[in-house]
Amino acid sequence: MTRTVQTPRTTRFGDLFDMLTDRGRALLRWRDPAGRVTAPPGLPEMGELLLSRRGEASGVALARALVTAFEDADEARRLEFLATLADRFGPDPKAIGKAMEDMQRDPGSAEAIEALHIASEPRRQELLRRLNLAPGGTAALVRMREELLRHLKDNPALRRVDSDFSHLFASWFNRGFLVLRHIDWNTPAAILEKIIRYEAVHAIQNWDDLRNRLQPTDRRCYGFFHPQLVDEPLIFVEVALTRAIPDTVAPLLDLDRTPIDADGATTAVFYSISNTQKGLAGVSFGNFLIKQVVEELKAELPDIQTFVTLSPVPGFAAWLAREREDGKMLDDDLRAALKPLDQPGWHVDRDTAEALREPLLAAAAVYFLQARDAKGRAVDPVARFHLGNGACLERLNFGGDVSANGLRQSHGLMVNYLYDPDRIESNHEAFAERTEIAASDAVRRHLPAGQATTRKEKP
Repeated sequence: MTRTVQTPRTTRFGDLFDMLTDRGRALLRWRDPAGRVTAPPGLPEMGELLLSRRGEASGVALARALVTAFEDADEARRLEFLATLADRFGPDPKAIGKAMEDMQRDPGSAEAIEALHIASEPRRQELLRRLNLAPGGTAALVRMREELLRHLKDNPALRRVDSDFSHLFASWFNRGFLVLRHIDWNTPAAILEKIIRYEAVHAIQNWDDLRNRLQPTDRRCYGFFHPQLVDEPLIFVEVALTRAIPDTVAPLLDLDRTPIDADGATTAVFYSISNTQKGLAGVSFGNFLIKQVVEELKAELPDIQTFVTLSPVPGFAAWLAREREDGKMLDDDLRAALKPLDQPGWHVDRDTAEALREPLLAAAAVYFLQARDAKGRAVDPVARFHLGNGACLERLNFGGDVSANGLRQSHGLMVNYLYDPDRIESNHEAFAERTEIAASDAVRRHLPAGQATTRKEKP
């Protein structure tokens, strides 16, 4: 089956300027002192002009013009504008000074406190709010932040701007605005094409592969959508309905497998969760998504009692390479037992693979239960996500993904995180407040002898 997606033509800035009526240009003050229509000002000047406008019609037109001009600009001009937001669009020093004087005269005044709060807000926050009024403004701002994030490492001053984006996006994309939608084979092609493009865990090879994940009775896919990004899933999860907790991913993705009747399933497996908008990095959707999907499945299929993931371990191979080289968390015996990992194709030799099973699982137990990053957190990002949502580290799966990507990032290791509705809250609190990791006895038994353990999941 072939699907085509029509991409609407984007009106660029030059076209937009030409389309503005003479009255509209006058409203935006794009005239010289003699009253002649001039070229539009630069991006920072347009920002200042937008903040100065009080009229709604001219404000929306100018917001649209600025958004389009930013996207038409080359990378250097876009970066210059973002840097200007950091330097010139912060809080107004004069307004802060006046508000502080008022506070000193009357320290207990609620009005003075409120005035100081308002004065302390960076001007760029109001600019971003006004840009959001433009048609397609929300999506444009998400793209603008994506641009900003690309430059953040080399331009630390942009962190001030990123903090304002994060502050506003946390409100604009909170759970109250998100809509859960069931994505199936009848979903519009424009959305399905994006599911293929955005899949971040197990690449979708073609439309047949996508159909295998959406159409059978034992498959589900759900996504969160925002009213201002109607055809853009913000995050989506792919679900397999099974009769047992799986330990390898290949059977779930097999195009030739025989589907089971959904009513006969006892387990829901979240085997792929993909965030789609880089500009929304740091805005949490996944915890709400998983919990709501659990509720949806419980209502639809009451016989499903077990909710687990089959998750990748993206940082394990890199961490293990560092530990084998000069780390302190693995003893000499374990390092020696892991040497066959250096042999190309070790996973296809049955004897070699079997000899590596226990050493690799022991190293994985250290990685999950004891290794910490510079901030004192669990080192694996996927683990932080699921454990932070209240899941329990249920099982380590040797050879769970022996694809090229699976071997590269984790030596084929995959894990199951168990979402037990009765323990989600207590697990979350223990992890958030004390960094305690809920893990099954089956996982803890893989720790090398003599290694200390952290919190144990109750039976």
